Amino acid sequence: MPGPSPGLRRTLLGLWAALGLGILGISAVALEPFWADLQPRVALVERGGSLWLNCSTNCPRPERGGLETSLRRNGTQRGLRWLARQLVDIREPETQPVCFFRCARRTLQARGLIRTFQRPDRVELVPLPPWQPVGENFTLSCRVPGAGPRASLTLTLLRGGQELIRRSFVGEPPRARGAMLTATVLARREDHRANFSCLAELDLRPHGLGLFANSSAPRQLRTFAMPPLSPSLIAPRFLEVGSERPVTCTLDGLFPAPEAGVYLSLGDQRLHPNVTLDGESLVATATATASEEQEGTKQLMCIVTLGGESRETQENLTVYSFPAPLLTLSEPEAPEGKMVTVSCWAGARALVTLEGIPAAVPGQPAELQLNVTKNDDKRGFFCDAALDVDGETLRKNQSSELRVLYAPRLDDLDCPRSWTWPEGPEQTLHCEARGNPEPSVHCARPDGGAVLALGLLGPVTRALAGTYRCTAINGQGQAVKDVTLTVEYAPALDSVGCPERITWLEGTEASLSCVAHGVPPPSVSCVRSGKEEVMEGPLRVAREHAGTYRCEAINARGSAAKNVAVTVEYGPSFEELGCPSNWTWVEGSGKLFSCEVDGKPEPRVECVGSEGASEGVVLPLVSSNSGSRNSMTPGNLSPGIYLCNATNRHGSTVKTVVVSAESPPQMDESSCPSHQTWLEGAEATALACSARGRPSPRVRCSREGAARLERLQVSREDAGTYLCVATNAHGTDSRTVTVGVEYRPVVAELAASPPSVRPGGNFTLTCRAEAWPPAQISWRAPPGALNLGLSSNNSTLSVAGAMGSHGGEYECAATNAHGRHARRITVRVAGCWTLMRSWHCRTRSESMSLPPNLKHGCD
Repeated sequence: MPGPSPGLRRTLLGLWAALGLGILGISAVALEPFWADLQPRVALVERGGSLWLNCSTNCPRPERGGLETSLRRNGTQRGLRWLARQLVDIREPETQPVCFFRCARRTLQARGLIRTFQRPDRVELVPLPPWQPVGENFTLSCRVPGAGPRASLTLTLLRGGQELIRRSFVGEPPRARGAMLTATVLARREDHRANFSCLAELDLRPHGLGLFANSSAPRQLRTFAMPPLSPSLIAPRFLEVGSERPVTCTLDGLFPAPEAGVYLSLGDQRLHPNVTLDGESLVATATATASEEQEGTKQLMCIVTLGGESRETQENLTVYSFPAPLLTLSEPEAPEGKMVTVSCWAGARALVTLEGIPAAVPGQPAELQLNVTKNDDKRGFFCDAALDVDGETLRKNQSSELRVLYAPRLDDLDCPRSWTWPEGPEQTLHCEARGNPEPSVHCARPDGGAVLALGLLGPVTRALAGTYRCTAINGQGQAVKDVTLTVEYAPALDSVGCPERITWLEGTEASLSCVAHGVPPPSVSCVRSGKEEVMEGPLRVAREHAGTYRCEAINARGSAAKNVAVTVEYGPSFEELGCPSNWTWVEGSGKLFSCEVDGKPEPRVECVGSEGASEGVVLPLVSSNSGSRNSMTPGNLSPGIYLCNATNRHGSTVKTVVVSAESPPQMDESSCPSHQTWLEGAEATALACSARGRPSPRVRCSREGAARLERLQVSREDAGTYLCVATNAHGTDSRTVTVGVEYRPVVAELAASPPSVRPGGNFTLTCRAEAWPPAQISWRAPPGALNLGLSSNNSTLSVAGAMGSHGGEYECAATNAHGRHARRITVRVAGCWTLMRSWHCRTRSESMSLPPNLKHGCD
């Protein structure tokens, strides 16, 4: 396209220079591309909320302008090339306001988009059935009315905290609102009393808003299982008037068994059962009581209900009346030779049998007569009554006893003339007499001594032995008899006749004898444990005679045994194995010197310092019985020569002991610091660790985890935890050392978002550095760049409302104790006005043609 003429070019340049701020004349308006702008172009507002819209243009002198929308307006502010309007109570799902200006006989327009969202304030879970059978499906349905936009909505059905089904509505139209989610769920036993709920989530985070969530009120489900079988009813076929019998109704396979109901009845009488549960089994037990009004066949019913269903079973029960037979004796208590009549009767319908002889017909009594003797005393008479009820014969019986009066008799069977009892266990002594009334029997020594407690449980002692006169008396007379009591008892060995401990002295003469008490007199023998030879007569005492001897006493009633400990005492003596002549003491081990001495009684041992050691200081022993005279603790034991003296009441002996001292390895913070620092790139060295101890310990350090590679210089990979172990003949000591590697900073990343920005726009610069210790971040911005925002650690620089002065080169520098590193980045602030200023600033000798974007508008 040919450029303007030289005259027009000079005119435009003069106007541009005169205005200076970009205000053009009428001829310039015809050539400049103008636009209208609406901010924000796209907005998401909560339903019922408000929003300010800013409508502007770059037309220097717009004829008129406005904002077209169907929404309610609350206020308007205007300028020459802009207007701002507040829209309130925005409820439509989607509206498109239009910003327009009339400029140079053209209409400039900018169309926006306003969408509303509504939080899920109402989340409704459809009510669940009152009871749901196990193994059958039920429906969960959730409604979220009005919430939207639906494309950002997600519904989740929950069983407690477990997610059952989740559905999002991505792809739904922007105007769509509200949602519904339905799921079919199989009822399980574990779902009983489980809470079901619905979670609604409106995710507007992609639009710069948050995540809005709400849950429905939980609804509890009650599930149940009812077996197809009828309950089992356990009850008697017959029930006598005035009696009580248990009735049991059971049913297995109930879930949940505690919520089942039970109804029990006998005829018109309701029973009140006691219900017990065992897992899924129900047992209802009640007591059925029969009255005269219920006599006859009645129906016993059991009904079990659960979850709106019931199971029922019935049984027949016959109520009858059957009085017990009446058995009478003309004289229940009669003297010998008296005639007695026995009679039995059991009502009008029962057939009675007396002593095996039946009555002539039902309803008649049965009788017998007898002339009583002493052999009839305590004779029992038996009457049996039979009654036919519903084809089954029921029986009752009654018995009675006859008492015959006669004088006492003491025979050898019930009261023997001689008794032999063992001493010790409790027994009941019997001397019984026959007679009626029952005689009282009394046995006592004729000399007025001991009395036998007849018929009572008591111990038998040797003091009861002797002859007793037993007398039996009742109202018909008396009987007398002499009896002899013999008490036998087992042997006993006491401390007087057989002491538990005996002490002999080596080289003297002694003998071992024991005396036992018992009836009949026992024989006593003593045998050494592990030997068969019986100890008899005197012997010359030697150490091998010490030990335990078992003395046993035996008679016809038993035996007694006793252990006798014989101790042989002798003077003290040292042995090299129990008390070594040379001993090495290890510092810190807590181990004491062991000096064992042979001797009885146990000798007193004391080791006292002599040459090379502290004179007169006592060496601590493992089982030292020495006093506290100048004794020392194992922590300050002095090496040298000690004299050990052993003494008991039979003599003393002395031994020389040489003590030397050594110590195990020991490391601490001073010899092996727990934290050490290396510098990356420095010459690789070993860890600074050493240890104290005798003999001198050897120290080795190794890396925990992966082995450290051998390098000439320190690398970051050398950082980590090392274990240093010191070892000598007396043990080991270890320390954990943490090695840190420090290095100089490097700016690893410097980025701009976005890399190019229009005037008035926002941009962010992010700087990330690698360093240890952590680097301090600093920025250098182009001259004149104002209103810069920095994050708390200076890693982010942000600019809001960019101007031309914000364009240019930015530098990010990272600094720590080991150095500094910087990187630079260039930011372009590009737009219509920027390009026009750039074009205006060219020299007059350059071409005056307008750039194409000034002719056709800016993006």
